[in-house]
Amino acid sequence: MDASLEKIADPTLAEMGKNLKEAVKMLEDSQRRTEEENGKKLISGDIPGPLQGRIQNIGEQGHMALLGHSLGAYISTLDKEKLRKLTTRILSDTTLWLCRIFRYENGCAYFHEEEREGLAKICRLAIHSRYEDFVVDGFNVLYNKKPVIYLSAAARPGLGQYLCNQLGLPFPCLCRVPCNTVFGSQHQMDVAFLEKLIKDDIERGRLPLLLVANAGTAAVGHTDKIGRLKELCEQYGIWLHVEGVNLATLALGYVSSSVLAAAKCDSMTMTPGPWLGLPAVPAVTLYKHDDPALTLVAGLTSNKPTDKLRALPLWLSLQYLGLDGFVERIKHACQLSQRLQESLKKVNYIKILVEDELSSPVVVFRFFQELPGSDPVFKAVPVPNMTPSGVGRERHSCDALNRWLGEQLKQLVPASGLTVMDLEAEGTCLRFSPLMTAAVLGTRGEDVDQLVACIESKLPVLCCTLQLREEFKQEVEATAGLLYVDDPNWSGIGVVRYEHANDDKSSLKSDPEGENIHAGLLKKLNELESDLTFKIGPEYKSMKSCLYVGMASDNVDAAELVETIAATAREIEENSRLLENMTEVVRKGIQEAQVELQKASEERLLEEGVLRQIPVVGSVLNWFSPVQALQKGRTFNLTAGSLESTEPIYVYKAQGAGVTLPPTPSGSRTKQRLPETACVAEVSSLSFSAVCLPFL
Repeated sequence: MDASLEKIADPTLAEMGKNLKEAVKMLEDSQRRTEEENGKKLISGDIPGPLQGRIQNIGEQGHMALLGHSLGAYISTLDKEKLRKLTTRILSDTTLWLCRIFRYENGCAYFHEEEREGLAKICRLAIHSRYEDFVVDGFNVLYNKKPVIYLSAAARPGLGQYLCNQLGLPFPCLCRVPCNTVFGSQHQMDVAFLEKLIKDDIERGRLPLLLVANAGTAAVGHTDKIGRLKELCEQYGIWLHVEGVNLATLALGYVSSSVLAAAKCDSMTMTPGPWLGLPAVPAVTLYKHDDPALTLVAGLTSNKPTDKLRALPLWLSLQYLGLDGFVERIKHACQLSQRLQESLKKVNYIKILVEDELSSPVVVFRFFQELPGSDPVFKAVPVPNMTPSGVGRERHSCDALNRWLGEQLKQLVPASGLTVMDLEAEGTCLRFSPLMTAAVLGTRGEDVDQLVACIESKLPVLCCTLQLREEFKQEVEATAGLLYVDDPNWSGIGVVRYEHANDDKSSLKSDPEGENIHAGLLKKLNELESDLTFKIGPEYKSMKSCLYVGMASDNVDAAELVETIAATAREIEENSRLLENMTEVVRKGIQEAQVELQKASEERLLEEGVLRQIPVVGSVLNWFSPVQALQKGRTFNLTAGSLESTEPIYVYKAQGAGVTLPPTPSGSRTKQRLPETACVAEVSSLSFSAVCLPFL
C-alpha cells in the first residue's frame, strides 16, 4: 500500500508510509471486533461520546478515504519542494488509473466536491476555446454571438440554472432538447430535433457551444444515443459532455455500444464515491484538451499543491481496493440490477421502464393495471364499469398504490435502498439503483430475492383494492347521506364523508358536529371483525372530517360496506340528537321549576306574614296561632315534557300510610326543607326512561 510513497527517496515520506501502514492495521483490527449483543460490527473507540455507534458502518475502505483528508492536512505542512513532488505524483497516478479503468485515453482529471462544478469548468473551457478574444473583450464577444448550451429534457432538475449562475449567462443561452415522443425511449434525447435546433441557432447568428448528454438519466437510467450525438457534435464543432451512473459500466468487460461511445466524448463527470461506498470522496471530471493555458484559465488545473491533494482520498481508496476490488463493486451492483430485472419480468402487474438496457445498473418499475379494451396479454384484473371519466382517476389510483407499495417495501427490505419518485409521463415509480446504495447498505442477492417475494405478497392487496375503488365510489354516490371524496393521495379503497342534517356543504371550515359523528363512526367500525383499516382525517383541500377506508386484503362486498357506514353514521346522529333534545327539555324544565318554586316561596311569605319569619317573635306567634302548610314541589315528566305539582304525591302517600300532618308545631319553630332534587334521565342507544323526583 505504501509502495508508491516509498518510491520517492525521502526519509520523511518513508516514515509517513510506515505510519500509514500502522494506521491501516489498526483499522483492520478494530473492524474485526464484533458486538456480542446484536452481532453487528462495532468500531470501538472510533468516535467516543454520544456519536459512538450512531454513524453508519463505512468499512475499512471508507476509513481509508476519511484518513486521506487527515493525511492531506499533514502532508500540506511539508516544505514546498517535497509537497510539489508528492502532490504531482498523487494527481498523475490517480488520473492515469481512472483513465485506464474507464477507457478514457489521454485524458486529464479535475477533482471537485460539488458534482456540477466540473461541468461549469468545462463550459468555461469551451467558451475560452471558441471565443479567442474572450480574455480581452469579455462578455462583449458573447453579446455579438451568443453561445448556446443544449440540455436534455430528462436532465437533472436545476442543472441549467446552475450553469447560468456560475457562468454569468442569461437563461436564453440554454436550449432544452425534447425527448423522443413517437420512436424510441421517452427519456432519450431526440437527435433529429436537436439537429434542427442547431441549424436554427446558426441561422440566427448564435454559436452552438456545448451539449450535455446522459449515460443513465437521473430519473430512470436511460442512455442517450451518444454515438449519433458525437457525430453531430463533430459536424458542428460542439463540445460533448456526458454524465450519468451508466458510465460506471465502462470499467466492466462487457459494455453496451451506447455507453462505450462515451469514451470518445470530450469530457465526462463521474461520482466514484457513491459507486464504491466511499464517504467524502470527490467527484471526477475527465476531459481532453491540449492547451494547458486555457485549462488553467478555466480552473481545471491549478498551480497550488494543496488543490492537487483533493485526489488523495480517492488515491488511497484505489490503493486499498486495487483494480479487482474496484471493478468487483461495480460488477456486483450491475448483477443485482439484472437479477431484479429478470425476476420482475416474471411477476404479473409489474411494468419495467428500462427493459431494453440490460446493462443499466438502474431498475425502475411500478405496479400497473391495464384499462379494459387494451391488449389482453397484458391486461390485469378488470375494473368493473369503468367510465371514460375514470381514466384520470385510474392514473391517480395507481400512483397512490405505488407510493404505498414503495413505503411497504422500504420497511420490509431496508437493505434494498429502494426509492419512490414521480415521473411526468409514467407517474409514481419505484427505483432500484444498487450502484448508488449497495456498497453502503451492503445489499446482497438474498435481499433482491426478498424484495421480489415482498412484491408478490403485496400484489393481491393492490389488485383487490384497485378493483374495489370504482365499485365503492358508485355505491357511495348512490347512498343518501354519504359524499364520496376524491383524494388522489389516498391509497386505500376510498374516502367518504357523512353529511349530517346541519352540514353546511358550501363551507370548507371544520365542523365540530361532523367530527363527533365521524369519531363515533370510527370507533364503531374498528370494533367490527374485519381486515379493513379505518381512520379519520381532514378532507382533501378542506378542513372537514372524513372517513378513510384502507387497503383490502380479500374480497369485500362494497355495497354491504357502504350500507354499514351509512347505517352506523345515521344511528350515531340520531342518538346524539335525542341526547341533545332531552338535555334541552330538562334544562328548560329545571328553569321553569326554579321560577315556580320562587313564586311559591313568595306566596308562603305573604300568607304567613313577616312577623312569623322573625326567630323569637315567630316562635311565640306560632305557639298561639299555628299555621298548617302542605309540602309543595314540582315534578318534571320527561315523557310528556311538562312540569307538574307534587301535591298529589304527598296526599297519596299520606293516605296510604294513615299518617296526618301534625296539628301543632314544635316549641321552637324551624323551617323544614326537603333537599332539592333534579330529574334524572337514563339514556340508552335506542330509548330512554325518566325517574321523576320533586323540586321543593
